[in-house]
Amino acid sequence: MIEAHAPAPPGAPPSWRGPARLPVRPDTGRFLVLACVFVCAACGLVYELELVALASYLMGDSVTQASVVLSVMVFAMGIGSLAAKRLRRFAAAGFGALEATLALVGGCSAMTLYAVFAWTGAWGGLWANGPRVLLVAFSLAIGLLIGAEVPLLMELIQRIRRQDAGGAVADLFAADYVGALVGGLAFPFLLLPFLGQLTSSLLTGAVNVVAGAALVLGLFRRDLSCRARCLLLVANVTVLGVLASAAVLVDDFERASRQAVYGDDVRVAVQTGVQEIVLTGGTGGRPLDLYLDGRLRAGGREERRYHEALVHPAMNGPHARVLILGGGDGLAAREALVHPGVRRVDVVDLDPGLVRLARTDPALSGLNGHAYGDPRVHVTASDAFQWLREASAATYDVVVADLPDPGITASTKLYSQEFYGLARRALAPGGRLVVHAGPVATRPRVFWTVEATLRAAGLRTAPYRVDGRATGFTAGPDRTTDVARAPRDWGFVLAAVGARPPLRLDPRERPLRTLSQAALTADARAAQDTRMTGEQASTLVHPRY
Repeated sequence: MIEAHAPAPPGAPPSWRGPARLPVRPDTGRFLVLACVFVCAACGLVYELELVALASYLMGDSVTQASVVLSVMVFAMGIGSLAAKRLRRFAAAGFGALEATLALVGGCSAMTLYAVFAWTGAWGGLWANGPRVLLVAFSLAIGLLIGAEVPLLMELIQRIRRQDAGGAVADLFAADYVGALVGGLAFPFLLLPFLGQLTSSLLTGAVNVVAGAALVLGLFRRDLSCRARCLLLVANVTVLGVLASAAVLVDDFERASRQAVYGDDVRVAVQTGVQEIVLTGGTGGRPLDLYLDGRLRAGGREERRYHEALVHPAMNGPHARVLILGGGDGLAAREALVHPGVRRVDVVDLDPGLVRLARTDPALSGLNGHAYGDPRVHVTASDAFQWLREASAATYDVVVADLPDPGITASTKLYSQEFYGLARRALAPGGRLVVHAGPVATRPRVFWTVEATLRAAGLRTAPYRVDGRATGFTAGPDRTTDVARAPRDWGFVLAAVGARPPLRLDPRERPLRTLSQAALTADARAAQDTRMTGEQASTLVHPRY
């Protein structure tokens, strides 16, 4: 049974049960409660950020995912605070049970979401909306549990030494906000780069359950009956055992889930400081596929069609100096180097890990024709936007923007009017800029927004498309293997200052494997047939993708 306490003083709230009988001095007890608030706040924010990061990684459109997770979680925190009012009479036992549940739910959330992603068709088919519902459910559950912490902690800190409500709230919230700061900084700078998403969430859950158990079973153990102490101890040890077991198995789980997503021939899987890189195939006659953050970036069966269409129309004209923005895989550089008039190719890619892999992996370096072994190729690891801001004006005959899909939030600034203005400044007189603008057939509004943005930057445009995508694994903002949703073409826009650039292949060069002049002309007409009018330019402060 819970021990009896002194009667409530006049004006005390109904939950008042008298001062707690602590094994330490009151000041030390208050410090330990505030330390627990600090730790729990840090863990709570890590859970939030982990859900946002994983949802953005798996489903794309980080702005939408962050908005959904955070708004649902904040709403649930309010509901949880109201619901916890009924538990204030049993604050110590309630807080102990709450932290054990939160540690289990929050710690296992990332692994559960990734398992659903890997083994249910990668958000496709019948599960197209199921995982999104699961994401909302996790956000709701974690928010409810985090919100319920505050009333119970307030009750516990008032049980140690009664003080005015304003002072107690100030102390509690100060510890809470500082803990949130630490958790918010620890996630991107320590947990994610060194442990990864799955292990980070499991470790956070372990810290959470230890902190809650230590406070309740150590400081407030006299508030609990022997049976309650035993139940809480068993529950906390069980949660800790589940989290530890999952952490031991996390590597095997990642390998199995990666095979479920990419197939059985995963050959390379590395997490750089920028993105996850996966190579499948490339040996035994199997085509090489390159995935960046789960999206197909270069498919062995199709990549030549994409890169020939991207690079060669822009090479019709002066092309002594070529700038490739993105293209760390070296495949665009391979196409530029086949032109004998090329004297220098500068590749600017954010991820040095991808460039390193393109140099050293036998299959990928073979696919790019060992482009990085050519002395004319020079690589800079930098953000393309920042690099253009610092680059000299009027330098390049050809600028190739081989960048991720414009629908991916992280790429939005690289498809903005400001970015194209910087790219225009880098063009030499008579130079051309070519941009990968996403699929035309499935997302024409995005494609024509890119074209409108180029025109707003003072460039004349020649849009075109290339058919022939066969894969069911999209390279766009939605990470999915759903064949019905996969794009069937690539869209490009060739642009220049002054006159509209002619959409022609250089007649002096050797015939290409996948692209002819007749096909290019027909593809340009097909793109024009989808033209949408009235699209506005996308800017840094008003992205429209």
